[in-house]
Amino acid sequence: MASLEETAAALAAPGKGLLASDESTGTIGKRLEKAGIENTAENRRAYRELFYTADIGTAGVSGAILFRETLFQSAADGTSFVDCLLRQGVLPGIKVDEGLVPLEGCPGETSTRGLDTLAAACAEYKAAGARFTKWRSALAVNPAAGLPSDRAVEINAEQLAQQAAVIQAAGLVPIVEPELLIDGSHDAAAFAAASERVISRCVAQLWQKNVLLEGVLLKPQMIIPGADHPGPKPAPEEVAEATLRTMRRCVPAALPGIMFLSGGQTEEEATVNLNAINQLAQQQGRAPWSLSFSFGRSLQASVLRLWSEGREGNAGECRQMAAALAAANSAAVLGRYVGPHPSITSQQGSLRENFRGWCTDV
Repeated sequence: MASLEETAAALAAPGKGLLASDESTGTIGKRLEKAGIENTAENRRAYRELFYTADIGTAGVSGAILFRETLFQSAADGTSFVDCLLRQGVLPGIKVDEGLVPLEGCPGETSTRGLDTLAAACAEYKAAGARFTKWRSALAVNPAAGLPSDRAVEINAEQLAQQAAVIQAAGLVPIVEPELLIDGSHDAAAFAAASERVISRCVAQLWQKNVLLEGVLLKPQMIIPGADHPGPKPAPEEVAEATLRTMRRCVPAALPGIMFLSGGQTEEEATVNLNAINQLAQQQGRAPWSLSFSFGRSLQASVLRLWSEGREGNAGECRQMAAALAAANSAAVLGRYVGPHPSITSQQGSLRENFRGWCTDV
């Protein structure tokens, strides 16, 4: 079995990134139903199979984050999804948090549940083939209301570090996701300031909990304005400058990879912004970590659209799309993306979903 450092390095290898396919039953169900597909276990399984049997490993995916249901499912030919991934060099991962709950004393803010049962769950997931995990916190940004509050920042940072320590003790690599939500009208400067607070406290807690930083990956948001900000969208070069400046202020060089989430951007926007970040990092020569992706909707939206339009006969086309989207983002990790983008949803606006709210399913 590879060490924590080796697994983390493999996940953050040059030109590699993560497929985030860990949406809960309720969340993926909403997306399926919006596409006109009934939310059944078989439809969820068949949809996931499109990705795990596509040639995503060669295209640049090093790991796939699964939901618990998916970890134990198989392709139509009986091959487990874990084996479908491993045979093409993609490491299976698992979402281990159990969703958001209201944070007492902090109206509109949340913490994340799941610590009480985490150790036992990790033993089960590791036995099933998981090699890494993901835990998400979610913090609102509203400078006028003082959000995120100091209490929410500290409690969520402590939970992220606590779970990382438990995960590493189980022999798995933790992906730490201190997500700042893009809901709101704040500008990019306010988002950068909030990101610095949140990521800095998260890193401090990782140190305090004796978490091995070389065996951790960070999953933050790029620095972009709120979804309701009245101004024009920033140019990719502006996103890159603000994002790199923030990461350099907060993230120690010991962490092997920063795996950005796509955060409501279109499939093409996420790729172009990631490419700009890597090009600027190469020009400046001051980025000690891999600057990569852990994208969900920005690797799935076009596939879901294709599948909804012809599920009986276009599985091959869906797999090709999944690989093409992965390849575009793989090129962006190297700063070599040139387009055209394979997305068929890029002109339909943001992939933003409203705040997913309190935990209703795990």
